[in-house]
Amino acid sequence: MINLEERNRKIIDAVIRKANTVCPESLALIGINGSFMTGDFYEKSDLDLLILINDDRGWQLGCSMIQDDLQVGHDIYCTRWEDLQFDANYEHPNISKLMDSEIVYCADEKYQEKLLALRQKAKDILEAPFSGEDYEKAEKELREAEHCYAMAMLSGESSRVSEWAGGVVYYVENAIAMLNKQYFHYGVKRAYEELNAMKKRPEKLCDMIDHVVSAVSAASVKEHVTILMKETTAVFHQVKKTIPTEKKPIAADIIGGTYEEMYSNWRNKMYLAASTGNRHLAFMSLISANVMFAEISSQVDIGDYDILGCYNPKDLQQTAHAYDHILHTYLGEYRKGGVSERRYTDIDAFVTDYLMNRQ
Repeated sequence: MINLEERNRKIIDAVIRKANTVCPESLALIGINGSFMTGDFYEKSDLDLLILINDDRGWQLGCSMIQDDLQVGHDIYCTRWEDLQFDANYEHPNISKLMDSEIVYCADEKYQEKLLALRQKAKDILEAPFSGEDYEKAEKELREAEHCYAMAMLSGESSRVSEWAGGVVYYVENAIAMLNKQYFHYGVKRAYEELNAMKKRPEKLCDMIDHVVSAVSAASVKEHVTILMKETTAVFHQVKKTIPTEKKPIAADIIGGTYEEMYSNWRNKMYLAASTGNRHLAFMSLISANVMFAEISSQVDIGDYDILGCYNPKDLQQTAHAYDHILHTYLGEYRKGGVSERRYTDIDAFVTDYLMNRQ
């Protein structure tokens, strides 16, 4: 292992010497990350470095190569300050380079102070109580997993199914880490160890992942990736229920005009769909109405409305009546909040009022 330490020192020294020659103001600092920082290295481990550069000239320090005597490949790449600034916002769980790198060279003390400030910013986020914003960050990773899942299910070739299933596994792992406000300290070799230590996760998360990566057919991959997605989504739903919601009370300046808009956009379409047997019109109208109700409900406490529960493809008249009932219920909440709908006996009454109203 002494040879590995000597090799690592030679690589680091070479980067410093080259920086002094070709871009003396570009290199800010160097840190050791990965297995040589965590102690997980073995004879084939390459050296993971944080080579932090100040400007584009610093890209000259990057290099990929293969060391034949040890049969080890090295990827010596550079990192910009902008990358670490993004990591400090904790938008993803792969921030060990920022948080854990052991600094072995620093061109100026100000660079180390800047790095430590970014670490502290991330640390403050990680240590703060779990919030709705944190949930949304985790949910972004889940949405990526959902996309990969859909593509896996739609794919026919085994290699394509496996490719997208790999995306599911990657983003599910990220999503669970974000749901726990954790980041991955170690490499892929110890991923199961880190995931199993997290509290908010499916009970047999790593077993489910292992079933995905052990599947030998496209059908089996799809089966196990479906189980993984269902269990992960269920955990997200459970966590979401624990997050306090702060919705504003109903007020005219927030929801005024929305009842009239719902009436205008979809009520008559529902009855038209019923009279003409147009299931597509009925269904898509309810989809649009559901989007509007969800948007309002995310801001204001209007109660719960099962819009899609109205739909009965075998009885569109019943569907129209069910939507009417929801509108009537919403109108009741409307009025409870002191909001009155605008109604006119005819268009002339509207025109008269419209022209007189200066607000």
